[in-house]
Amino acid sequence: MSGILPSPDMMPIFASTKIHLHPEEFNIVSLPLSEKDRALDAFKNLEPFSSITVDHAEVSLILRAIDWETMALLFESFDAEGPYRVITFDIVLDLSLVGFLSVVSAVLAEKGISIYSLSTYLRDHILVKSFHADEAVRILDDLVLRCRDQ
Repeated sequence: MSGILPSPDMMPIFASTKIHLHPEEFNIVSLPLSEKDRALDAFKNLEPFSSITVDHAEVSLILRAIDWETMALLFESFDAEGPYRVITFDIVLDLSLVGFLSVVSAVLAEKGISIYSLSTYLRDHILVKSFHADEAVRILDDLVLRCRDQ
């Protein structure tokens, strides 16, 4: 059991959090910017959970591994990593909240579990290697329970 706890003002937030492990495996993919339009078009028919981010250097995708198997054929050049599992923190988080993911990262890092974080407008999500998923959920569930007991 980790000794890491969030700040006292953040404990009620963690205590109210539900940890949701998505059942599917996912890939994280990097495409060159020249593939942006093709990627945006391919994403139109995907089911949740999926994400596309365009920045100045790449197009980054998060999608179910089964979807990537089909979609990979559309692209000439890419880097792909996986399999990952997505963990969603099922609580609506205020955009001004500071430190939520730092606590998550610290308790998982203590056990050697790396994360790839993704925030949406309402919720935070992390991806962990599939072989770490069950352990990560146990650690996070323990964190939530310890916050409820405080």
